[in-house]
Amino acid sequence: MAYMNQEDKKKLTPQIKKVLKKYGVKGSIAVKHHSTLVVNIKSSNLDFIGNINANRPEHKKELYGEIEDYVQVNTYHIENNYTGECKKFLTELSLAMNGCEEIQNHDNSDMMTDYFDIGWYTDINIGKWDKPYELIRSNNG
Repeated sequence: MAYMNQEDKKKLTPQIKKVLKKYGVKGSIAVKHHSTLVVNIKSSNLDFIGNINANRPEHKKELYGEIEDYVQVNTYHIENNYTGECKKFLTELSLAMNGCEEIQNHDNSDMMTDYFDIGWYTDINIGKWDKPYELIRSNNG
């Protein structure tokens, strides 16, 4: 059964903050419903919204329009939805959220038998529905 608590979050926080700092990203770390480790990305100079819009298939753009303010990252498909620095950052962040020396996530799930066994879930939110992501534009030419 998926389980995450404040004590385990504290063990993972230094590794997560290291990745945030490396890429100059501002974000917060939280636990949701005692099962999910959440990182909320508030601002940076990485254009996540533009990156995912550029990589979305045309039929999704036609059906749902452009993503404007925030996006919930599908951590299982980072490699398909993002490119460049955004992809590198999200991949490193996802790895940091899934374990360190003291604690490691596991996934022994078997969808064919409807059996789900995961250490904890991970959510990455870029902006929030009530507070949009802030892209910090550089003044350097």
